[in-house]
Amino acid sequence: MTFFAQAQSALNAFIWGPPMLAVFLFAGAWFTLRSRLFPLRRASLWLRATFGSLFQKKQAKTADGSITQWQALTSALAACLGTGNIVGVATALQLGGPGAVFWMWVSAALGMMTCCAENILGVTYRWRTADGKWMGGPMAYLERGLKSKPLAAAYAALLSLASFGIGNMTQANAIAEAARQSLRLPELATGILVAVLAALVIFGGVRRIAKVTEYLVPFMTLLFLLACAVVLADNITKLPGVLGMIFAEAFRPRSLAGFGVWKAMRYGIARGVFSNEAGLGSSAVIHAAADVKEPAVQGFWGIAEVFIDTILMCTVTALVFLCAGAWQPGGPTGVALASASFAGIFGAWGSRFVSLSVALFAFATLTGWSFYGEQGARYLIGEKGVIPYRALYIAAIILGCALRLETVWAAADILNGLMAIPNLIGLMALSGVAIKELRGYEMGVRRKSLR
Repeated sequence: MTFFAQAQSALNAFIWGPPMLAVFLFAGAWFTLRSRLFPLRRASLWLRATFGSLFQKKQAKTADGSITQWQALTSALAACLGTGNIVGVATALQLGGPGAVFWMWVSAALGMMTCCAENILGVTYRWRTADGKWMGGPMAYLERGLKSKPLAAAYAALLSLASFGIGNMTQANAIAEAARQSLRLPELATGILVAVLAALVIFGGVRRIAKVTEYLVPFMTLLFLLACAVVLADNITKLPGVLGMIFAEAFRPRSLAGFGVWKAMRYGIARGVFSNEAGLGSSAVIHAAADVKEPAVQGFWGIAEVFIDTILMCTVTALVFLCAGAWQPGGPTGVALASASFAGIFGAWGSRFVSLSVALFAFATLTGWSFYGEQGARYLIGEKGVIPYRALYIAAIILGCALRLETVWAAADILNGLMAIPNLIGLMALSGVAIKELRGYEMGVRRKSLR
């Protein structure tokens, strides 16, 4: 192994290793306790303010440069509902065993309030740029809340760089692999096709991205959940045993397969954080573009985002893998495990369905992350940097489809994790502001109910 590879591996192990994962958990626990278990205690409040609002009269038109709160959620989900929800869950099971699922739940339960706080601060400190667009998220609360432009600039630079890796080339590569296996399409042809489709969305700005994800994310999510429901229904008698195994393996000192509580914790927590991005601050960038007056309300959408991404999607995926009997220690992982899990019900179509799901999830991530990176570029060099960034982003899609990306994957993991450092510094320093905003809204709702 070269010195560069060794250094890269050591840095990756630190960023996604026990110390940093402990920081993620501490931040989540801090906000959860300071909010007095808000996601559980006031579940009816945030559910009414989020999903309940979808049944109310729709807004006629959002403010200039803004998107609806629902579009902000679907755009954020587009960015985090990537191939990791299939491949990542399979990897967590392979490295941490069934007990990893339990610790994935723990990280998500705590991450709900982390994401909530990020959104609250991102909206509280946002501002409109010269062209009327919103600038928010970690850049806003690091600069205007923490009064640290260097940390804000560092976050913006990491965000833009990370967008080319985890949000672009790795996702494009997954699409190319799916197209090669299912349709026998050459990688270059896939890259050009995906780049053209992505350009049609990305060059339309945040409102077109939001418009596409508003329909694409619910469609691909419901399609995937429906297929999972069919597999689980066919294996319903195995479900109690699988759930029992998850809880037992989460606390087992060491199993015969080599898994233990430490591995289960490490890979389950890492999978949860990597999936829902709570603590990375990325989703707060697009939530800050929502047409909302109360920062706390957009915080509630952050709770909903983590719930859908990890508690719902990752859990269902893991249960399918375990109930279908396709998972075995040392057995297939990634796309191969997913294909084997669906093959028992759908036969050869199971593999095609997995390829379609991977392609849809990856394309959604491509569009969502493009806005994150664009906002980083806009913060650093202004509006003049947006078009060059978009052009480079589209070119990277073609490159990602055509290349082997082992090094890119590792670099993407590092950049993604490094974003958490300035973000968590700002989050913890401004935790009082976020909690005050949350309690103020909660008290206002209580006063209205007493009138």
